[in-house]
Amino acid sequence: MAALQNSTLDAMKNKQNQLLGEWINGLEASGATRNLKDHDVRQQTGEFLQLVVSGLENDNGNNINAPGWESTRQFLEKLSHSRAMLGQDSQQTASFIFALKGPLFALLQAHYHDQPALLAEQLWEISELLDALGLHTIRTFQKSREAVIKRQQEELLELSTPVVKLWDGVLALPMIGTLDSQRTQVVMESLLQRIVDTGSEIAIIDITGVPTVDTLVAQHLLKTVTAIRLMGADCIISGVRPQIAQTIVHLGLDLQGVVTKANLADALKLALTRLGISLGKAV
Repeated sequence: MAALQNSTLDAMKNKQNQLLGEWINGLEASGATRNLKDHDVRQQTGEFLQLVVSGLENDNGNNINAPGWESTRQFLEKLSHSRAMLGQDSQQTASFIFALKGPLFALLQAHYHDQPALLAEQLWEISELLDALGLHTIRTFQKSREAVIKRQQEELLELSTPVVKLWDGVLALPMIGTLDSQRTQVVMESLLQRIVDTGSEIAIIDITGVPTVDTLVAQHLLKTVTAIRLMGADCIISGVRPQIAQTIVHLGLDLQGVVTKANLADALKLALTRLGISLGKAV
C-alpha cells in the first residue's frame, strides 16, 4: 500500500497559511460559513489542519478509527454538534472537510509537477483520508441533528399539553391534534404530576381539538383515564362531537363507564356539582 511521503507533509507545513487562506475562501464561496463568525471559522480551520498534519506526522495512516486520530475525531464530533445547533445542514457541515481538497490538491500538483506517478499516489492517499474524515463528520452531524430534533419534539409535546386549573380541585387538559403513544405518555406524566401537586379531585380531558377518534386514540384515552383513577381522581371527557360519537358507536368502542360531555362548559358544570359547588346568576 502506498504511503504519504515526507515531502508531502513538508509542503503542507511550509504552505500552511496559503492552504488556510484558499480553504477559507472556498468555504465562503460555497456558503458553508453562513451563520458562522469569521473568528470561529479561522480558529476551526487552523486547528483541524494542524490535527491532520500531526496525525500524518505520527504515521497514523488513513484508518481514522486508529487511536492516533482520536483527537481529530473528537474535534469533528464537537464541530458537527455545534453546526447542528446553529441550524446548518449536512452539506454545509461536510463542506468544511471537502473544501480543503481543492487547495490541497493544487498544492500537491505544483509540488510534484515533474513526478506524475508520485503525484497520483499522494493525491489518492490524501483523498482517502479526507473522505474518511468527511464521512465521520456527516455521521456525527446526523446523530447530533437527530438529538436536536428529538429534544425539540419533546419540548413541543410539553407545550401542546398544557394542564389548566379551572377551579379549586378541577384541572383541564385541552387536547389539540393527533393523540399517539408518545404524546399519551407526556399527557399522563404532566396531568398526573399536576394532580399530585394541586390535590385536584377531578380532571377534564377536552378533545374538541382532536380531529378524529379511532380505536387507537380511544385506547390512549382509556389509559389516561385509568391512570387518573389510580391517583384517586375522577375524569370527565369533554368535546365529544356528534361525528366522534358516531365513530365510537360504529367502531364498537367501550369507554368503560367514562363520563363524557359535549363541551368544556358542561364538563366544568358537572365537575363543580360533584364537588358540591352550585353557581347561580347574579341578580
